Amino acid sequence: MISLRAIERVFQVGDQAVHALRGIDLDIGAGEYVSLMGPSGSGKSTLLNIIGLLDRASAGSYRLDGADVTALSDEQQARVRRDKIGFVFQFFHLVARLSAQQNVELPMLLAGIPAGERNRRSSALLERYGLAERAHHKPEQLSGGQRQRVAIARATALQPPVLLADEPTGNLDRASGQEVVGILEALHATGTTLIVVTHDPALGARAHRRLRMVDGRIEQDVRG
Repeated sequence: MISLRAIERVFQVGDQAVHALRGIDLDIGAGEYVSLMGPSGSGKSTLLNIIGLLDRASAGSYRLDGADVTALSDEQQARVRRDKIGFVFQFFHLVARLSAQQNVELPMLLAGIPAGERNRRSSALLERYGLAERAHHKPEQLSGGQRQRVAIARATALQPPVLLADEPTGNLDRASGQEVVGILEALHATGTTLIVVTHDPALGARAHRRLRMVDGRIEQDVRG
């Protein structure tokens, strides 16, 4: 499903070139559960952003679901991202002025889904994640765990086959973090390809495949 070949990512900082990714070759099959681990600055989030089409590689090729997405225009990449990839971030990235339900409906609104269907889907998702009574609350009125559950509902509103999570428990207490992990793993159990960036060894160890990055390279790839 995900195939990366010779991926490089170079950032220019002043007159210095910083190599964030160096010659990444990676295949991730449909339905896999993968963790990306490694020290800060190892390239984990950069790799996740390239997989999620939030960033472009400086060199190399990327095929997603059999299609070459390397050289697509920004607009074309945005359509692929909307249809195929969901995102969950450490700091939630909810729209502060919108209610929980409106946040969940946002990707459906951008996809042109009619209002009645948006309402039906968002209500069902909020109920599934125990947030029906918080549907009309703004993010500032929700706990961290509740905000992350809203973010997951938003990320899965269009039922993308791939879900990318960047430190999804990093801003949560232990109990809320465990709840979020349970939701993500339940989504994986239904066939979603789940890729998680984490500094938490316990969370990383739960994945069926564990990648360790060092200095922009994949140093370990352990399955089972």
